[in-house]
Amino acid sequence: MINCLQLIRNIGVFDSVAAAATIPLSRLTLVYAENGRGKTTIAAVLRSLATGDPIPIAERKRLASANPPHVVLDCAGGPPPAMFDNNTWNRTLDNVAVFDDIFVDQNVCSGLAVDPQHRQSLHELILGAQGVALNRTLRACVQRIEEHNTALRIKAAAIPAAERGPLTVSVFCALPRRENVDAEILAAERSLAAATEQEAIRTTPDFDQIDLPEFSIPVLDALLQRNLADLEAMAAARVQAHFTTIGEGGEAWVADGMRRVTERGAQICPFCAQNLGGSPLIAHYRAYFSEAYTGLRQAVTAALAEVNRLHGGEATAAFERAVRICGERRQFWARFSDAPELNLDTAMISGRWRLAFEAVRRALQAKQAAPLDRTALSPEARAAIARYDADRQTLAALNERLEQANLAIRVVKEQAAGGNPAALAADVARLKATKARHTAPTAALCQEYLDEEEAKARTEQARDRARADLERYRATIFPAYQAAVNEYLRRFNAGFRLDSVASANTRAGSACNYTIVINASPVPVDGSEAVTGEPSFRSTLSSGDRNALALAFFFASLDQDPALASKIVVIDDPISSLDEHRSLTTVQEIRRLAERTSQVIVLSHNKPLLCRIWEHAPTTIRTALEVARDRSGSTIRTWDVTQDCVTEHDRRHALLSEYLVTSTPNNSEVARSIRPHLEAFLRVACPEHFPPGTLLGSFHGLCQQRIGTAQQILDVDDLRELHELTEYANKFHHDTNPAWQTEVINDIELVGFVQRILEFARRR
Repeated sequence: MINCLQLIRNIGVFDSVAAAATIPLSRLTLVYAENGRGKTTIAAVLRSLATGDPIPIAERKRLASANPPHVVLDCAGGPPPAMFDNNTWNRTLDNVAVFDDIFVDQNVCSGLAVDPQHRQSLHELILGAQGVALNRTLRACVQRIEEHNTALRIKAAAIPAAERGPLTVSVFCALPRRENVDAEILAAERSLAAATEQEAIRTTPDFDQIDLPEFSIPVLDALLQRNLADLEAMAAARVQAHFTTIGEGGEAWVADGMRRVTERGAQICPFCAQNLGGSPLIAHYRAYFSEAYTGLRQAVTAALAEVNRLHGGEATAAFERAVRICGERRQFWARFSDAPELNLDTAMISGRWRLAFEAVRRALQAKQAAPLDRTALSPEARAAIARYDADRQTLAALNERLEQANLAIRVVKEQAAGGNPAALAADVARLKATKARHTAPTAALCQEYLDEEEAKARTEQARDRARADLERYRATIFPAYQAAVNEYLRRFNAGFRLDSVASANTRAGSACNYTIVINASPVPVDGSEAVTGEPSFRSTLSSGDRNALALAFFFASLDQDPALASKIVVIDDPISSLDEHRSLTTVQEIRRLAERTSQVIVLSHNKPLLCRIWEHAPTTIRTALEVARDRSGSTIRTWDVTQDCVTEHDRRHALLSEYLVTSTPNNSEVARSIRPHLEAFLRVACPEHFPPGTLLGSFHGLCQQRIGTAQQILDVDDLRELHELTEYANKFHHDTNPAWQTEVINDIELVGFVQRILEFARRR
């Protein structure tokens, strides 16, 4: 409760007003002020007290004042009193509800327009404290989500776009770690390359084996050690020496002769016909040209030829060519699968090969020259062959790896035939993004983004819970509010009602949509653009209707407030000049409100309204103040409501009655009061025949016409009395006597006519 207005300084028309500090405010406090005297300033101060917003006071700072506004109010929650100083309150009073132009402008309309902000504010007004708390929780979640979105955009921008490729930031950050990502990237890149070069893969051969022929030391040793037991070396030497004496081709010539001798079975020389039995060479010839000896020589010759074929001539060049071809194929296939490194020093291998070849060839040539001599490979030859065999082992291991590579190449060919380049490219991009995702510092940036996403998800869950709670509350409060508003509109005798009062979620928050129903025709107020030429809020409600709607909104919101009993309600000018026909209902609702709240403060320039509130209020709960002129400003003082509750008719009646009892020097005022008193009486006694503006002469004529009829107004005696009273009263009225101000008044005559007019009124 606000107990008193201790000080209002440097605000509006109030210079430094402390006069009200001694006037205690009551549960029902009425404040009368003419327009411009400062009642709206008092309402603004109380609004600022409720919200803590300094603007309503700051914008009313007294012009030309050197000092800032200062307010001291004795109210609940103290001591100390509530003080506004240095543009701030030391405390607020949040249980104050204010109805004024600001309330209308914020919650109903600005002039003729209903803006989105009005519908949002009305939504909060309908929700009340509990609903506003729920809505505030929801809006806080929505605001927090916007903050999350801003943070996510910032964190997303910090993640290099080149690293995430075609992936969104969320997908990129959610990529799981892959332990063998490098190998997977390589495989995927190879698959992609294969899918894009299908023809080349189909036509390119796989790896051929690279072979080096063997030098078999056991075979060579066996051949070099062979001889003939029945053929002595001395004999062979003698035969060969004889061959030299024969000349070129001698051995062949002798060999042919021995064949002829053998075929004939004779011992006769085919050339000289002599008997050969005694020739010492014939025995040696037979041994020399035997099959065993011939076979030995042929074996040595064949071995030499084979060695020359396998290891001589173009063999090393063929080897180097095979290695070169293998390297070329490896260069191709390494793009699509694992291919073994060659790492072969072909020059060195070829050199070792030639050394071994030359050593073996020399050994065979020596054997060929002396077939019957037992020979052996030299240690140098054996070492050369050993080095060569080591190269062969290296090559054998390489061939095994090439065979494994060929298996992989067959798989590549199969996959390339059915590969989808687009899908494979996406796989490569995703794998590369996965690697980048888990590489510092991107990993830390992604973790920050994921943490923000998780926080946003939690906030979204809280938002969904808050929205569900709010929707459940709305489902109850909005229908009840609609019913309450319509009940107040009915009491105000409004020609319209509300329908479809409901909440709506907008991007800016929650808003209230409703429909005004006039003559069963709905006019929506939902934020949509009014159609030119069609009925709308602007064109269907008068100023008085809009004021009645605002009051209905205000009263209905108070009805929904569970803490209404502790509310301080401030009402500034509840009716306008167009709302006179609703004044009684407004008076009645204010009286009812005073019974249900902690305090009601009504400020108005309309004395009759305040007087009617005062007249029927209990004397124990009412106080009246007046904001009156004080030099160039205003002050606050006690208001004698009782005096202002007396009407002009009451005053004239009191003046006439007092004149009969007490002599008064101002008898001219008494004389001038007779005619208006008579007119006021007739407007009450005969309202249908004497409406405002009717002249006494015209009324007299109408009564004269109806004498003796069913529509008679006054009988003959009353009509005569009215005529005589009017004739006397006209002497003191400006429109019937130009000299009315100088008319001489006879006291005895005046007393008689005063008695007659009072009697005439009592008789009727």
